[in-house]
Amino acid sequence: MTTPTTMDALVADLAREMPETERYRRLLHGLRQLIPCDAIALLRLEGERLQPLAVEGLSADTLGRQFMPTEHPRLQALLNAPGPLPVHDCAGCAVKLDGQLWGLLTVDALSVGRFDGIELSALQAFAELAAATVSVIRRMEALAVRAEQERRRAEGYREAAVAARAPRRLLGQSKPFKALLAEIELVAASDLPVLIHGETGVGKELVAQALHERSARAAQPMVSVNCAALPDTLVESELFGHVRGAFTGAHGDRRGRFELAHGSTLFLDEVGELPLGVQAKLLRVLQSGELQRLGSDRPHRVDVRLIAASNRKLADEVKAGRMRADFYHRLSVFPLQVPPLRERGRDVLLLAGFCLEENRSRLGLGSLRLEPEAQAALLAYAWPGNVRELEHVMARAALRAQSRQPDRPRILGVAAEDLDLPKVASEPPTAPAESSPQSIPLDPGTGWREAVTAFEKDLLSKALAAHGGKPSAAARALGLDRANLARLAKRLGLAGRPSASAEPRAPLSSVRP
Repeated sequence: MTTPTTMDALVADLAREMPETERYRRLLHGLRQLIPCDAIALLRLEGERLQPLAVEGLSADTLGRQFMPTEHPRLQALLNAPGPLPVHDCAGCAVKLDGQLWGLLTVDALSVGRFDGIELSALQAFAELAAATVSVIRRMEALAVRAEQERRRAEGYREAAVAARAPRRLLGQSKPFKALLAEIELVAASDLPVLIHGETGVGKELVAQALHERSARAAQPMVSVNCAALPDTLVESELFGHVRGAFTGAHGDRRGRFELAHGSTLFLDEVGELPLGVQAKLLRVLQSGELQRLGSDRPHRVDVRLIAASNRKLADEVKAGRMRADFYHRLSVFPLQVPPLRERGRDVLLLAGFCLEENRSRLGLGSLRLEPEAQAALLAYAWPGNVRELEHVMARAALRAQSRQPDRPRILGVAAEDLDLPKVASEPPTAPAESSPQSIPLDPGTGWREAVTAFEKDLLSKALAAHGGKPSAAARALGLDRANLARLAKRLGLAGRPSASAEPRAPLSSVRP
């Protein structure tokens, strides 16, 4: 028996960097060399249940099971014993961490009495080594999470400095906007899940940030995930993490966004884009507070406040079978509706002034102001792209106003023509009826869903045709993100179909800077 060699190797492992699963495997393997047995397990006490954390000599499904000590007298006896204890064909020792009961280390044999002459001191030493291993893993996890949080905080500071000197914040004085602020104040301090509804560009992420900053979790950075940008093949790994070898390219263990948001807030933007299978796993995390990394059976407990957002009507997605009803109801414990810009009255002028100040600083101008005609144009426009569209309009307007007066007067006025907004029609359009999406011929008995799909398909087809088959231009005209337009086109069967009017892309050398 090479006890010193085995113990020395395990002690040396504490100073080495390796996946936690490998640490536990080496620990249990070393104990089996010291105490020959048929099976060995390290179990963590979670509430009143024992959860297997690592096993050797037992079937893999053991890691997914839980044991009530009151239903297993041998486990109860080992937990209550002051030290190592042999019980028939089982022996074990309680594992304590910082003086508190953490779990149990057990060894099992197929024959009764095999552990009658066991060296209990050796079992006690391994239990203490197991506690040291757990402590090392906890400290390394805490350091990794802290490093990731600091990295994200540094990125946030850098992005804020690059974007503008003035911080982004919710801004408005209209009744709908004040009602939204009142709802934010009401729910922010709680840990209730919040589902933010609103059109594209209304500022749903700013609402999520306001909820986080007013919560008890504000000391930690909020973790954000754009679900629409996650490939289906990586969404589980991104959210839940993975272990080494879980898939091709998984060269090491990796924490997911849920674990990174432990003790803080996780914001899932465009949550309606998540696949149904991932929705089921998310539901389990929300209900139990436990997750499993991809490729692992070991559970990880997380304490996360979830905020989700979508520009879709998720109740309709449930009816269409694209979202689980139980997941939807779990998300929408407290729904928040962000009003579109067209319903916020003179808030558009307040926001335009904020955007002008950002651009004044960026362009190095003394003062920028809106001319009366420009204010009227802003109030008359419907803003299909909401606040995001307003930001882009004001940035372009500031550049146009500057180009009109290169001498840079002390006060530079932004005129209505600088905004380049569509003119408000004084009369109904005189286009022929067949060019209107509302004139789609429908068969008698056509249902609501079929009619809506036909309307969407006709509208998108005409928008693409009107803009030479260019998705970016069609998306701007319809007030959509290009990614949303691409998904809509795919669902309607329009993706990948070239337009007859599409022009070939100009060579790179001919593009002027």
